[in-house]
Amino acid sequence: MSTQRYSVTPHPIETLLTWVKSGEIAIPEIQRPFVWEATKVRNLLDSLYQGYPVGYLIAWRNPTVKLKDGTSSAGKRILIDGQQRVTALMACLLGREVLTKDYETVRIRIAFHPQDERFEVANPAIKKDPAWISDVAAVFSPDASLTELTDDYAERNPNADRKLVSRILEKLRKIINNHVGVIELAEDLDIETVTEIFIRVNSAGKELSQADFAMSKIAVNESYGGNLLRKAIDYFCHLAVAPEFFSAIEKGDKQFAASDFLQQMKWLKDVNDDLYDPTYTDMLRVAFTSEFGRGKLQDLVALLSGRNFETKQYEDAIAEESFVKLKKGIQAFINKTHFDRFTMILRSAGFITNDLIYGRNAVNFAYILYLKGRSQGIPADDIERLVRRWYAMSVLTGRYTGSPETAFDLDIRQIESRGLQSYASSVLENELPETFWTGMLPQLMDTSSALSPYFLCYKAAQAKLGDKGFLSRDITVRDLLLNRCDVHHFYPRNLLKKQGLTRGRYNQIANYVIAQSEINIAIGDKPPQSIAEALQIQCTGGAKKYGGITDLAELQANCSVNCIPDAFLAGQDLNYDEFLEQRRKLMALRIKNWITTL
Repeated sequence: MSTQRYSVTPHPIETLLTWVKSGEIAIPEIQRPFVWEATKVRNLLDSLYQGYPVGYLIAWRNPTVKLKDGTSSAGKRILIDGQQRVTALMACLLGREVLTKDYETVRIRIAFHPQDERFEVANPAIKKDPAWISDVAAVFSPDASLTELTDDYAERNPNADRKLVSRILEKLRKIINNHVGVIELAEDLDIETVTEIFIRVNSAGKELSQADFAMSKIAVNESYGGNLLRKAIDYFCHLAVAPEFFSAIEKGDKQFAASDFLQQMKWLKDVNDDLYDPTYTDMLRVAFTSEFGRGKLQDLVALLSGRNFETKQYEDAIAEESFVKLKKGIQAFINKTHFDRFTMILRSAGFITNDLIYGRNAVNFAYILYLKGRSQGIPADDIERLVRRWYAMSVLTGRYTGSPETAFDLDIRQIESRGLQSYASSVLENELPETFWTGMLPQLMDTSSALSPYFLCYKAAQAKLGDKGFLSRDITVRDLLLNRCDVHHFYPRNLLKKQGLTRGRYNQIANYVIAQSEINIAIGDKPPQSIAEALQIQCTGGAKKYGGITDLAELQANCSVNCIPDAFLAGQDLNYDEFLEQRRKLMALRIKNWITTL
């Protein structure tokens, strides 16, 4: 006979809000930041006003679990499902600020139109319109008087029906009497079971990932410093995006400020580089795979629980050792020297801006290679060359796009058994044979996505190789990319549109060249033949119309590094499809040339 592990009790929203204010409802580590859009908060209020059901909340009573503010949860209801709804109510009815997923503290203001009985997200126009109550929190304030609210509204809206407004405001205030069902879980459930329940009840929405599960496992462990480790991961991600948050951590979290972690990441407060802003999933993947020699985060969850993979038992000694190793991996990740040198390696390959970074998992594995190489004492130059080539290869081949965990696991296990340099060399040779450059890559480049990995690598190649912008005498592609340059359609877009070509055809990446905006503007919609004729004149003493090149050999060299077929300057009439086919081959060879320099 099964034992019921829960009870269901309806509670008025007013009671829930009282619990929030008193701290009796607490938010555990397995929950996420407030991710709802303001319009969703508006819809929740409207549902309550209309008397519609808004779903159950799931709470866990009296477990021993570490909370976000560092206190113990004993005696409190731990909210397992419904954080977003309760936070939304707290924000709009109590006027509380919320921390968004972008680490911004904001006030969500929902406005109410009594005459239309309509809710809307407050905006400047609404705030100026007397027909709106611009913030419903004023209606729910403990000091609010229904008579005063009605009088104030009637004074601002003399044509409004005062009695009707009063009844509607009273109806609005009564939504806090609406009941919400609270499913309360048995207090003897462990964190794994609770997290499993969370995953199941959220199966229709966004499930907890293995990284979320690992973060909850880390956070609730005080014996081996998991609570501080979880904060180190979260704060590092926060500081990478918002360096100014450092002082808030220093002042607001004395326990963390006294730990070694804050000093180790202090360097971030003066950094505004966004080439690689890791998430907690990225940090866990890199730290775990580099330290444990495994690629699947479910293994990390098991190891942090103390699982012995041979005996299938759970041992405290294994849990302790796993926390020590994970801490070591996280410290290696956040180390200034490691992080700076790794991002420098990416830049040295030509990936000079965040716009050129493709595939977060490709970056993560490249960082794993860097940390492994460094820990093994491989010479710095060898590590740099290996990481540059591996990252470029993995982007071009999509190595970590399908099943990244499986690919991580395969690669790290092979590295452990065959050696980093030996395995990397064999993979690079096998993945990028001659046929890749002459056959496969030109075919893959038949795409209109400007964010395709092939076009990003082509731009990185031009930056690394020091190529000049199309028809530029002095300005390099590197300079143009750093200054958010124009991408020019070699065969003008409007020209191709008039021929009936679709967006996918005229926006082919093989039709793009990196050019200065003034050159792009000067060329306009003129066909290539017309440009070629004007350039021939420009390079034989005529007026400068397109850029500053006045030497024919220099012009030919510029067209060569920009992969423009010889037929262009020779005045031959290439049709568009022939041009694309020839240029794809030239771009592929330019990328090959780049790879050899890495």
